[in-house]
Amino acid sequence: MKIDLRVLAAEDWEEFALRLERAFGDAEDPEEMAMWRDFLPFERSIAAWADGGIVGTAGAFDFRMTVPGGTLLDAAGVTMVSVQPTHRRRGVLTAMMRRQLDDFRDRGLTVALLTASEPSIYGRFGYGAATRQLHGLIDTTRVSVAVPPGADAVRLRLVTPAEGVAACEAVYARLVPTRPGMLARQPQWERLPLMDPPSARGGFGARLCVLAEVDGEVRGYARYSVKAGGTRLGVPDSTVKLRDVEALDPVTYAALWRYLTEIDLAARLTFHNRPVDDPVQQIVSDIRRCDFGWRDGLYVRLVDLPAALAARAYTAPVDVVLDVEDAFCPWNTGRWRLAGDATGASCVRTSDPADLALGARELGTAYLGGHGLRALAGAGLVAELRPGALAEASAAFRSDLDPWLPHGF
Repeated sequence: MKIDLRVLAAEDWEEFALRLERAFGDAEDPEEMAMWRDFLPFERSIAAWADGGIVGTAGAFDFRMTVPGGTLLDAAGVTMVSVQPTHRRRGVLTAMMRRQLDDFRDRGLTVALLTASEPSIYGRFGYGAATRQLHGLIDTTRVSVAVPPGADAVRLRLVTPAEGVAACEAVYARLVPTRPGMLARQPQWERLPLMDPPSARGGFGARLCVLAEVDGEVRGYARYSVKAGGTRLGVPDSTVKLRDVEALDPVTYAALWRYLTEIDLAARLTFHNRPVDDPVQQIVSDIRRCDFGWRDGLYVRLVDLPAALAARAYTAPVDVVLDVEDAFCPWNTGRWRLAGDATGASCVRTSDPADLALGARELGTAYLGGHGLRALAGAGLVAELRPGALAEASAAFRSDLDPWLPHGF
């Protein structure tokens, strides 16, 4: 089958969007699709044509992502990837991935990012699962939140999401450099947390926003919605669904969680995307009545290996030679000497003997510091060639805070 890859033209957007919805089996809200159309750079997007129509779609946003050490790194956010069910296993996805990564390299980008609808798909293209997201259901009839001294001085103010957006964005911007995996807000992206189409609420009410203020300064916020549940055995049975919660200090953060778990008539609080090291796990009174779990989040692919490894800092001093296999981006294959510490790093080609051997996917998994190289070695995915090199590199790669992607794309 002949596959014709074309840059997405404005006049082809409707068909592009229709094929995307068909591949995922769900029609998006028209207002939400209009927002994504505004976000998407058409010149970075690909339509795969065959048999007289679009059979594959792929786009890429322009992002800036925090890496260990606090640097904001330009990154390509791969999105809207689909293949029509009639054209699977015919090379469409591989052709689009090949075109994208070549384009990213030509543009001088060091890393590519995506969230996977199916985790088994993208490993063969060098993407590794680099972050995780915590989800939970808290029984608020039996669980309370411990707050530190000063929490009673936090003033909480309920506003609409639109009224609170500027204050929320200011808090979010201050947090971005503190945690690997977070994305700096690009123009227009402040619209994302405001998108709340009734068709997507699943029985929940309109989204609300609570601002947390200390001495007149907004120090945190939470956005949530409530599904009225009436009563169960005479007890209120509503559900609170948390969309996001952020704060600049532990006192404000605990005050917000106390508020969320004490909303009148609610029996439970659910959330679907928090960092796996979220402090809420330490302040709930009974963790056994909190159904916590995690799943994969952001997938990372090193496009320019030496530039990517040199762009981040390392928790401990490291000087190792990595023997990397990268079949899909062969320019990354070979031996690389990585030397660095908390102040910076360098990564250059070398003919010295290798200390560790691993693949591109494993480097993507370890890049943001959420998965230790030692754990990957335990799964047989990293080979130690010099005794002691694994412990050295694993300690250096780990991040003090677990990496986290705060929202999908």
